[in-house]
Amino acid sequence: MLAMGRALMARPKVLLLDEPSLGIGPILVKAIFSTIVEINRELGMTILLVEQNAHLALKIADYGYVLETGHIILEGPSSEIARDEQVRKAYLGES
Repeated sequence: MLAMGRALMARPKVLLLDEPSLGIGPILVKAIFSTIVEINRELGMTILLVEQNAHLALKIADYGYVLETGHIILEGPSSEIARDEQVRKAYLGES
């Protein structure tokens, strides 16, 4: 949260967040992601989010990219990506 606040002080046009949930407890993860949504909605700021928690990332994102070994293998609206059977099996832990 402090890092996001410091980044916002520079008034960027785009905010890049790399794994904001890494090593953070579930309660704080919810707060961080709520803050990300709030920044996007209230400031109208574009946010580029790199996140291992695919469920949560796809839930708040408008658009997503799925990378595999550094290559984009799928892109589109996050709701479509979340419904993709291959993504669900490989990244969302569903069978």
